[in-house]
Parts: sequence; C-alpha cells; structure tokens
Amino acid sequence: IRLFDGTTTFGWKPNNDVNWQIVDGVIQADQGEPGLLNTTSEFADYELLCDFRLEKGGNSGIFLRTLPTPKEVTKDCYELNMCDSHPAFPTGSLVGIVKPTEKVSGEEKWMTYRVVCQGRKIQVWLDGKPILDFTDDRPEARFRGVIGLQKNAGKAEYRNIFLRPLSTRELFNGRDLAGWHLVPGSKSQFTVDDSEIQVVDGRGFLESDAEFGDFVLQAQAKTNGPLLNSGIFFRAMPGTEKDPSNGYELQIHNGFKNNDRTQPLDFGTGGIYRRVPARKVVSNDREWTQLTLVATGPQIAAWVNGEQVTDWTDPRKPNENPREGLRTKPGRLSLQGHDPTTNLRFRGLKAGEYPPAAAKP
Repeated sequence: IRLFDGTTTFGWKPNNDVNWQIVDGVIQADQGEPGLLNTTSEFADYELLCDFRLEKGGNSGIFLRTLPTPKEVTKDCYELNMCDSHPAFPTGSLVGIVKPTEKVSGEEKWMTYRVVCQGRKIQVWLDGKPILDFTDDRPEARFRGVIGLQKNAGKAEYRNIFLRPLSTRELFNGRDLAGWHLVPGSKSQFTVDDSEIQVVDGRGFLESDAEFGDFVLQAQAKTNGPLLNSGIFFRAMPGTEKDPSNGYELQIHNGFKNNDRTQPLDFGTGGIYRRVPARKVVSNDREWTQLTLVATGPQIAAWVNGEQVTDWTDPRKPNENPREGLRTKPGRLSLQGHDPTTNLRFRGLKAGEYPPAAAKP
C-alpha cells in the first residue's frame, strides 16, 4: 500500500507546526522546532520502503512503531536515524538503542531505507545493503504504533513511501469454508470454486468464526456485473436471522456520479458505509480489486489497489453495535450477499491481529 499519494498529506497528521509541504511529489520541511509528520493509522508488523534526502550536516529520522509525540526515544518509539554527524547513533542507528557495525552515510542524495519490523526483530537496509539486524529483548520493546517522518535539523525530504503488512494469517484455505459459517436466514449462496469464494443471490452473510479487534485485513474482490453492491463487515456482533450483520461495513460498490471518480455512488469501494465515503473510486467492475483495511481503536483506514481512500476516526459514543456507536472490542468478519443481483468472488483473505503496544513486564 502507498502511505503517501504524492500530492496530499491524506492519511498523515503533524504533531506540531513544522512547515511540512509537498513539492513535485516530495514531502519536505526545513523550518520549525523538531517535529513529526505521522500516519494516522497504527501498524504492527510490516515491511516499509521510503526514499529520503537529507541536506549535508542535517539530522532527522524515520520513527517506527512510535507514539504520535514520543517523549523517551528508547521507550516510546524506534527512531531510525538520518544523521552522519551524530556522535553516538549515526545514520542507520535506532537512536539510544543500537547502531550499525559499519559506518554508512545518508546525506545529500536520494537514498532508500527498507525496514522489516516483525515481532521483536527489526532489520534495516540502506540502498539495498543490509546495515542493521536487531532483536529487541528489552522489557520496553514496542510492537505497534504510527510511522513518523521527522524534521529535526536542516531540510528533510521524503518520497515513495510504501508498506506491506506482515504476520497475517490466511482466513480461507481455498478448498472449503472452514472457519466460516452462514448466518441463519441467509438467502445468498456461498460456494468455493477455483480457490475462490463465490457469492450469488441474497440477502445473506458468511461470517467468520474468529473475532478481530485491532487488526489489518487484506482481501481481493471482484464484482461480476455493473454497479453490484457488497461489503465486508467487521467488528460485527454475531449475526442472527433477525439481525444478520451489525458491524462496520467496508463498502464494495464501484459506481460514481457525473463521470467523476471523486463522487462515489453509495459510499464507493473502500468507504465505510453510512459513515464516510471513499474519497475516490479506484476500482472497476469485473476486475479483481485489492482491499486493505486497518482498524485500531476508533481509527479506521482503507486502501483500494494500494491507494488510500478512507481515513476516519469514529467520533460516536461507545456501543456494542457499530451501527449505533463506536465499537473497539473484537467482533466477527462477514462477507455480504446484498440482493438477488449479487454475483461476486472473494480470494486472498488474510488478517493480522495487533499485539499490545509494548512488551509486558
């Protein structure tokens, strides 16, 4: 998924008044007190790619699994440093924790950090060269948080920021519907064909046996007809014949109005139905669409074909039913058959539950 769309700061939020701006597809800043531009979504295990350029003598960094405003660099985040002149933790270091065994430079030209955070292990490459392989066995090890781009001293620039979720598990084995069950009263027909879940007719729901609270979900969906309507429900209460699916709904609907993809029809694919529309309809009917959903606490974000289309914080009061209010506790996933015209396929369903932010003592 793309964390930076190249033109806006959609999906990002500064933690102070640094002069963040976008020039020619580059996020840059050079004035103000040290500060971060953070993703609004939290991530746990992932592979991150980010191009950066730091002026000579500068000092900045990429903050991993961080609090939005970290106070203690060794407890509230992992700061992947960009500073050749730092006396103790130069470029390639996790500040205050560990530094590369060989000195590297990260100034004056465009370079690429590749980072893999998985459990306690953090690995870093600079322009393809491995420079850090660290396992954090400390009690204060962190397992989730936002990603922050820092402006500290001197001009810092960032571009081409991509993330791949890791540590997800398959939710569909490609052979049968093990791990799923039909909600009572469903009219939809859910079958397995060619390692895909096909749903026709409706209304109906195929519900997961497992529950998910703070998590990342990835799936592929294809509508086999024009303007078909479906969705993936999450944090849903167990479905019954009377109330088949009460949850948040990640909408699937590829229609848009006035020949303008920024005017989604019926909330648009990637929107949260009845709550917030997708900012753009990226996907097309009769084509496989890649969906990514991240839900952490009240913050919900969605990417369609790698492009972020939803960034929403649920402002409502808590309620067991997400249709009535904020629900952060775990709930079921549910694939929707919307009506008698339904004809969709799903594949590549996988999810990863988020761990607590910090290690337990």
